Amino acid sequence: MDAEHEPPPMVELIESRLERLDLTPEEAFRQAGLPPDLLPRLRDGTAQVPRGARLVRLAEVLGTSVSWLVGLDPDVAPPTEVLEEEQGTLGLLAGDEEALLRAYRALDFPTKAALLTVVRKMSGPEPAPEPSAKGKRRAG
Repeated sequence: MDAEHEPPPMVELIESRLERLDLTPEEAFRQAGLPPDLLPRLRDGTAQVPRGARLVRLAEVLGTSVSWLVGLDPDVAPPTEVLEEEQGTLGLLAGDEEALLRAYRALDFPTKAALLTVVRKMSGPEPAPEPSAKGKRRAG
């Protein structure tokens, strides 16, 4: 590490979570789908801080929030830019949607049904579908 390079604050936060959870960096990063040598590369400035779904998975493995991992108050939502995917890894779902789907898939059927009921109530009524062009008759 050169004198000008300061490791991202995330490095210390990751290390403290690893120690608390008694996990090796290699195991945690493997579980999160990240390169096992990411921590030393973050420390020496040769790797970028994970973003999007990779950051969400790392927070899940470390049993913490994305906000805490990026150095914010855990009760404050993280900035949207850290949850955006890097251009090369764009998928069909946003990182938070992928995390929700993974967690949902791990639930048993009755819990899934209960969760769906709660989410539907929280999101309000669905918009009425617009009539299709096929269903309309021409006057004439």
